[in-house]
Amino acid sequence: MHIIGLLAVLIALPILGILGAWFGLDAAGIDSLRQQMQTVLPGYLITSGWLALMVTLGVVLVGGAAAVAVGLFEFRGKRFFSWALLLPMAMPAYVCAYAYTDFLQYAGLVQTTLRGWFPGLRFDVRGLPGAVFLFVFTLYPYAYLLARNALSERGTHLMEAARMLGTPLRERIVRVALPLARPALMAGAALALMETLADYGVSAYFGLTTFTTGIYKAWMVLDDRIAAAQYASMLLLFVAVLLWLERREQRRMRFASTRGQRGDDGAEARLPKLHGARAVAAWLVCGLPVLLGFVLPVLILLQLWWGELGRTAATGFEDGAASLFSFSRYAGWVWNSFRFGGVAALVAGALALSLGFAQRAGGLSRVSGWLLRGVARLAAMGYAIPGSVIAVGILLPVAWLQALWPASGMGVLLTATSLGVVYAYLVRFTAVAVQSVEAGYTRIPASVDEAARTLGSGRGAIAWRLHVPLLWRSLATAALMVFVDVVKELPATLLLRPFDTDTLAVIAHNLARDERLGEAALPALSIVAVGLAPVLLVMRALDARRN
Repeated sequence: MHIIGLLAVLIALPILGILGAWFGLDAAGIDSLRQQMQTVLPGYLITSGWLALMVTLGVVLVGGAAAVAVGLFEFRGKRFFSWALLLPMAMPAYVCAYAYTDFLQYAGLVQTTLRGWFPGLRFDVRGLPGAVFLFVFTLYPYAYLLARNALSERGTHLMEAARMLGTPLRERIVRVALPLARPALMAGAALALMETLADYGVSAYFGLTTFTTGIYKAWMVLDDRIAAAQYASMLLLFVAVLLWLERREQRRMRFASTRGQRGDDGAEARLPKLHGARAVAAWLVCGLPVLLGFVLPVLILLQLWWGELGRTAATGFEDGAASLFSFSRYAGWVWNSFRFGGVAALVAGALALSLGFAQRAGGLSRVSGWLLRGVARLAAMGYAIPGSVIAVGILLPVAWLQALWPASGMGVLLTATSLGVVYAYLVRFTAVAVQSVEAGYTRIPASVDEAARTLGSGRGAIAWRLHVPLLWRSLATAALMVFVDVVKELPATLLLRPFDTDTLAVIAHNLARDERLGEAALPALSIVAVGLAPVLLVMRALDARRN
């Protein structure tokens, strides 16, 4: 009971800290809010609103078109595209931004060539349209994966039935496939939109005035805690609405994708085969997202890294020594990233196992059961909360406690050590581990626990000697997913990391901000390489399901 209560307080503390800032609002805070509404707040609202709207439309169009092509048609190369379309999930949007900024710069090959064809043509990728482009082609896999699963489960049979009734192909897609995939597309778009709102790297690098950049600027530049809390609470409200919509669409998606008993749909439906111009169109629909969201950025980063290596080798011994020193520093950034990720993964796995076992074991009082369900819901909500919001929610209570009790040393403990940043990771990413462990528990029959109790085993022995060996795959998956998310996380790390403790994400952002893109290429490529791990897991799961 006491452990569950402590978990509830720790997980809810960042949210309570942000909401608590409004209760202490005084005349100065009201005046600050009025000034913000007259100056920067409209810009944050307009930019974030346009970004959300255009990313949603783009993710639905790109992900939906790819899902329809792969899920409902046969064409040469379909098996390759079915998993290749997931590769942009490994490419963080801010890493993609660094690559395209170099590729599309004014003096680069692309703009120089275009100006030769169209004199006077000039554009800058660092703007709202460029950010929308990056988010769409790195986040569309959310919509693609969910919509593809929905279409694969029932879409083929319903499309076949419509074909046998004489419905033209265009009508089958518009009147059968798209309505069936709509809940999945909306759920995927909501997930992509939450990632967009949580982003700091692209917005900061492109100079966009979004809520996330506003939070960072208010706290770190202007030293205005009240303004940071107000921006964070507005963003938190927006995310809560999105989370509610996403859960509603997920429920509708599960209802829409429910299958009948085996054999109810008759023989396996035949998928139409595409040839000629239609096959070329399918290749373009599936190939362009992979090219723009993964292949091209990776090639650009490799070219930047190779150019940096060549420049270092050509400048002589002194720069070679500097390069060796940089390599040692790179090893330190890798160690920091892996250290944070490893600790967070282990603790998140232990927390997820504890929560899952407590819910499974039962025997709790009414109050304990209610509290346990509340903790599980809070943990599930954490993944949808931007890292900058969690960081502000942690720093605010620490600042209040430090002001009331200066001798506590709590501020130093959470900001000068790794404890604060690991705590933020746990609040944000424990949900990933909880979902994986809960899925693993559904495959363990309750009769196994009953048999162990009849043999005299206590709860601790059942959890450690029975559940852990049966759940090792789920626990390993949970730890891997948390580890990868921690390595890619940027805003929470920027706000909470100890002094002189940079990670791959932080150093890539700092180098790119200083226009040292060649040096930023190696840490950026390292982040992409780490991000490939969960993509490979998803591919393996899809192959196993298909087989």
